Amino acid sequence: MDGGKLSAMCPPLTMTTTPRRYNITTFGCQMNKADSERMGGILDDMGLEWSEDPNQADVVVYNTCTIRDNAEQKVYSYLGKQAKRKHHSPDLTLIVAGCVAEQEGAKLLRRVPELDLVMGPQHANRLGDLLQQVDNGNQVVATEPIHIPEDISKPRRDSTVSAWVNVIYGCNERCTYCVVPSVRGKEQSRTPEAIRAEMEELGHQGYKEVTLLGQNIDAYGRDLPGSSESGRNKHNLTNLLDYVHDAPGIERIRFATSHPRYFNERLIRTCAELPKVCEHFHIPFQSGDNEVLKAMARGYTHQKYRRIIDKIRHYMPDASISADVIVGFPGETEEQFENTLKLVEDIGFDQLNTAAYSPRPNTPSAVWNNQLSEEVKSDRLQRLNRLVAVKAGERSQRYQGRIEEVLVEDRNPKDATQVMGRTRGNRLTFFTGDIQKLKGQFVRVKITEARAFSLTGEHY
Repeated sequence: MDGGKLSAMCPPLTMTTTPRRYNITTFGCQMNKADSERMGGILDDMGLEWSEDPNQADVVVYNTCTIRDNAEQKVYSYLGKQAKRKHHSPDLTLIVAGCVAEQEGAKLLRRVPELDLVMGPQHANRLGDLLQQVDNGNQVVATEPIHIPEDISKPRRDSTVSAWVNVIYGCNERCTYCVVPSVRGKEQSRTPEAIRAEMEELGHQGYKEVTLLGQNIDAYGRDLPGSSESGRNKHNLTNLLDYVHDAPGIERIRFATSHPRYFNERLIRTCAELPKVCEHFHIPFQSGDNEVLKAMARGYTHQKYRRIIDKIRHYMPDASISADVIVGFPGETEEQFENTLKLVEDIGFDQLNTAAYSPRPNTPSAVWNNQLSEEVKSDRLQRLNRLVAVKAGERSQRYQGRIEEVLVEDRNPKDATQVMGRTRGNRLTFFTGDIQKLKGQFVRVKITEARAFSLTGEHY
């Protein structure tokens, strides 16, 4: 029902003489942040101006996440306030984008009839065209699967130092707990040429660091045509890293998010050999128990995951490892949970994103009859988080007294005399300095204090 004329909710965007203002509130993952930057670039191109306060904006966008129920409920709370505001400010344009929009579609209009536009993540690059339909008096729902077009607008990037670059959209995996494939669609890889061109433009603009993004980035290229002489597809993440590595001006390259099923030794070896690729890997394991992993349909064992980490540390002994893990999956026993604790204890992650299982709509595990109680899930999450903090603290001690290369990103929001940036291993680092002189610079910092998740040092 993209473009279906349901009701006239918004006056033409071009009627006012002073520029309309917009605000985008982003929930969820790095992919959503990148989508928001692209939508911001489109609105900038349309002549709108950014507003820090959504309550002062004429166009309000909520770019939503549905991977956890609490994030979804927060969106509805925010929407309710803006819907009330619209009764007093009828020229307000109210947009829900992202994964909740894709999941709920037209049902959102029945729940919040004040909405003007509901658009799934595949439609982020079409925001200008969709707003034109709103301008024509339509209430628009755009959630149908499409081929994602290359975005010719320039994103409104939040940073002037580090930038996201999408390399693959969507996900073809079918993890039983995950809503992402149904809301972000099938995998669509961008061409290497388009990715490199964006990186070259970023380098020209003065950006020093790029993070290549994909929901399942190790799957990059398998949907692109073209085979090598060996008959294998020449498009893969390893070859892409080789191809973009010498993009002028870009000094650091990161990538996320990886899947253990596809993470291989050739990729690890290439990362070790390419000097611009940072020694930081984000590889979710989700559970340390094989039976739970099988129920999740993850396609690997905890033994395989351990071998991947061993191989990374063979080639790059100092590499930082971060991951995602879920506790309280349906049917998870205390013994199975303890297997997760054992994996965390054995590996020693630099950072771990933890979550209690949350049933999501249209996922197989949501309707299983072996759901665990909220009390059990909460208890296990707290126990895991305590261990994560201890192990991260131990892992962080290797930085004590070392000299690290830090790319300065911004001022420390809690101490105006300090700047902050990240090491190659992605460890947040603070030190005394002038942000006007140091922003975007690589600085050698001697680490004087090593905490679980951040460092403090002095300009060396």
